[in-house]
Amino acid sequence: MMNLSVAEAFSAYENARARLPSCRPSRAPARNIRSLAEISDAFDVFLLDAFGVLNIGDEAIPGTPERVRDLQAAGKRVLVVSNAASVPRDTLLAKYRRLGYEFDATDVLTSRMATSANLGDAPEITWGVMGLPGVPMDDFGPIQWHLLQDDPDAYDRAGGFLLIGSGDWSDHRQNLLEASLNKWPRQVRVANPDIVAPREDGFSVEPGYFAHRIAQVTTTEPRFFGKPFMNIYDLVFAHLGPVDRSRVVMVGDSLHTDILGAKSAGIASVLIAGYGFLAGHDAGAAIAQSGIVPDFIAERP
Repeated sequence: MMNLSVAEAFSAYENARARLPSCRPSRAPARNIRSLAEISDAFDVFLLDAFGVLNIGDEAIPGTPERVRDLQAAGKRVLVVSNAASVPRDTLLAKYRRLGYEFDATDVLTSRMATSANLGDAPEITWGVMGLPGVPMDDFGPIQWHLLQDDPDAYDRAGGFLLIGSGDWSDHRQNLLEASLNKWPRQVRVANPDIVAPREDGFSVEPGYFAHRIAQVTTTEPRFFGKPFMNIYDLVFAHLGPVDRSRVVMVGDSLHTDILGAKSAGIASVLIAGYGFLAGHDAGAAIAQSGIVPDFIAERP
């Protein structure tokens, strides 16, 4: 699997802006804070991204489990709102608990869940799935599906495509998918709009990267589920029930997913600059270039 640099990933997001929600220019500059502790009194609900906020790969960000426990102890509602789509929620929940986070199952909302919730409008077709072998698909309901690997016929037999996880995806498989779509255009649904995700050894390429490639070389316009698109926030607010949105804040490390998504949803946002996407880079320059301005910039959660 290829890795992208921060500059390459940022450029990829900027090149994909036409497919992302629009963003009104912000009149106020971002306010710098040390951590979420400084704004605890200002918000009742904290929506936390996972990669770059809770963890980098399989390691918790130091001090963040304690920060989350402090928020929970103060009576705040703390939810994970993640584009992690390659595995079901129960698997993610077990990982977070292993890393020291005390979340309930209902505290974790993902783009995989948003995708599943929106499959009801699809005809009864067989889905070709970009995903890892052995990962259960029961949470998608009674759908017909098969895994896409190196058999060209598997691509041509699919009535549509679900891009869920790209851990073992390759250029060869991507070429097969693009060729099949050029022969016979079908719908493509993307359960993880992320272009990259921060890992211990760099940035992994995620399903969003391959979805944007599809849009560039075929006539198919993929449908994205997850941040920055409203479908995942529909899931969040349905779960929260009646809530004052001025008291809800999204915390993430990516301008183009977390912060842009928060703006689309009409809630406040915190950009984590010291970990994840922008770690070691100039957050101010990235904000100026993209025009996506968070309400707060924090070095750490």
